[in-house]
Amino acid sequence: MYTFVKVTKLITIMFFLAIAVLVTASSTAELDVLEMARTAVVEARTRFASMAVVESEVATSGHYYLGLSECEKLYDESEARLSKLVEAHENFTVEDIRTWLSGVLANHNTCLDGLVQERQGHDMPLVHRNVTFVLHEALAFYKKSRGHMKKSKNIRDMTFENTAGPHKHQAVALRVNSDLSLFYRCSFKGYQDTLFTHSLRQFYRDCHIYGTIDFIFGDAAAVFQNCDIFVRRPMDHQGNMITAQGRDDPHATTGISIQHSRVRAAPEFEAVKGRFKNYLGRPWKKYSRTVFLKTDLDGLIDPRGWREWSGSYALSTLYYGEFMNTGAGAETTRRVNWPGFHVLRGEEEASPFTVSRFIQGDSWIPITGVPFSAGV
Repeated sequence: MYTFVKVTKLITIMFFLAIAVLVTASSTAELDVLEMARTAVVEARTRFASMAVVESEVATSGHYYLGLSECEKLYDESEARLSKLVEAHENFTVEDIRTWLSGVLANHNTCLDGLVQERQGHDMPLVHRNVTFVLHEALAFYKKSRGHMKKSKNIRDMTFENTAGPHKHQAVALRVNSDLSLFYRCSFKGYQDTLFTHSLRQFYRDCHIYGTIDFIFGDAAAVFQNCDIFVRRPMDHQGNMITAQGRDDPHATTGISIQHSRVRAAPEFEAVKGRFKNYLGRPWKKYSRTVFLKTDLDGLIDPRGWREWSGSYALSTLYYGEFMNTGAGAETTRRVNWPGFHVLRGEEEASPFTVSRFIQGDSWIPITGVPFSAGV
């Protein structure tokens, strides 16, 4: 349906060589790295906007048009974040920059996932490959950090619910893509895909999360502390997976960390929980990363602990960890034997996933007055 001007092989080679030189340069090239990322995002937004115009005129698929429109919005948001980084670079720590770049990559992948689902990847502009490459290289560029206090966005004592039921399949109750997001004493109720921790840094304290399949998912750096995670009854032919983390780059700062919490059956599921397979999670993306730290796991959790997404996909590149969990479902002797699964042996291995180190919570949570534990 669409005709795209293909870049010649020579120009393409020159483009990637320029990026490779750029990202291996000294720290004086930081602004150039961010500017290159912004340029790639703007190019992608322009291309997808053109596709949306054509699609609206042809009107062959309303769903595809909506997907293209959503891509425009995601790239607009990404450009705004990158512009802020470029224009006020000195005000951000390297951890801020890596987090925001991870968020831009999450937006990009969300766009592509939606279009692939609708069209199986057909008519995908070549520009998306440039965006992917530039963002991966930019994430690899940043290594050091600086620090200062930050302001958070916090929500307290609210319930977010999607009442669609298990038969409606994916039904998100809330999508979160704001940096330094904090939820205190909130409830998230749904079945499949309840809480979409889409991107950036997020903290959940004293919250209740209900669901069935992949009901905590996304590509944020998210810490859940002192939360109650309630597994609900799925449809009769289904099993339950609590998490489906979407990290797609080994340098991304993202993952799900569940700490000092409780995993149990929802009241209506308690009597029949033995009839269903229930798992801690499965790898949505290649570098999926999830840990459970000092959390009480009910006996409903299958002894294998974790489930494959599809065959051997991501089993050697994911990072799944458990540390000092308790309860009938915490025994690790029968856990999966995947290269990416780890029983963490000490606080030194667990500490990278704490509030202090994983989401730099020491610099922005105290001013909210919300209680938290900084370490393991």
